[in-house]
Amino acid sequence: MRWILLNGQCMDTTAAVVSVMDHGFLYGMGLFETLRTYGGRPFQLERHLDRLAAGCKQLGIETDTLPNSGQLRRMIAELIEANGLQEAYIRYTVSAGEDVLGLPAGVYTRPNYVLMAKPLSEASEELYTHGKALQLLATRRNSPEGPVRLKSLHYMNNILAKRELSSYPEAARLHAEGLMLNADGYLSEGVVSNLFFVKNNQIYTPDTACGLLPGITRGLVMELAAAEGMTCEEGFYTWEDLTQADEIWLTTSIQELVPVTALMDTSGSAAVISGGRIGPITDKLLRLYRRHTGGYHENDNL
Repeated sequence: MRWILLNGQCMDTTAAVVSVMDHGFLYGMGLFETLRTYGGRPFQLERHLDRLAAGCKQLGIETDTLPNSGQLRRMIAELIEANGLQEAYIRYTVSAGEDVLGLPAGVYTRPNYVLMAKPLSEASEELYTHGKALQLLATRRNSPEGPVRLKSLHYMNNILAKRELSSYPEAARLHAEGLMLNADGYLSEGVVSNLFFVKNNQIYTPDTACGLLPGITRGLVMELAAAEGMTCEEGFYTWEDLTQADEIWLTTSIQELVPVTALMDTSGSAAVISGGRIGPITDKLLRLYRRHTGGYHENDNL
């Protein structure tokens, strides 16, 4: 990734700077969205922007000077071309902008925004047939700063969880995802993913009250399930509930739906899920999701 867009201007990454007085730097006052392209086009961009706008409103960041979806689509196309990419991992960041040294109560009227694109690392189809491992972490999901978790620049909790995950040799070897519980011991979310599981053909996912980020892919999967007559119950579940699941999967905007076929706890104990392969409900929803994206998958023969 050589070229980025800073406040609409395409420039070399080494030339891009923001002020040390930006409250994104000083106090973490900012938000970001990550998404991917299919056929060079950003997927679910409007939903990502709606979530970001709602977060900006909560943080007191005015959005009048930020690009609309049409402008952002053109910027993304420009950035993909500048970096010579076919498909891309996109990160769109909005920071509060410059203000006084101190905690203001007013509105931020001059936010900065940064658009980045890097090559999209396509996962092997084996990931979608044989899944990955999920490692329980001791690091607890912290409580959201407001009524619902924002995809904010306050990312220390996730980084600490990622560092703990790397301390488990087997989890590191298997490229496992880490799972955080909330302070009350209920399932919350992965380091970079939302969680679903199935028991007796019923789909479950942790409630947003468990401190998780209401993911864009999470929401779409719930809609796709409902359209097929499959109910998805949001609630408060434990690690023990997860160990008894028939199927488990993770959702992210980058990797879609990823089956979980092994669970590992902090003591080193492991359990196989769904016979070590993608389960039928996960399989069906992954196919529906891919059909919805319009994405092309050479080996979509799960």
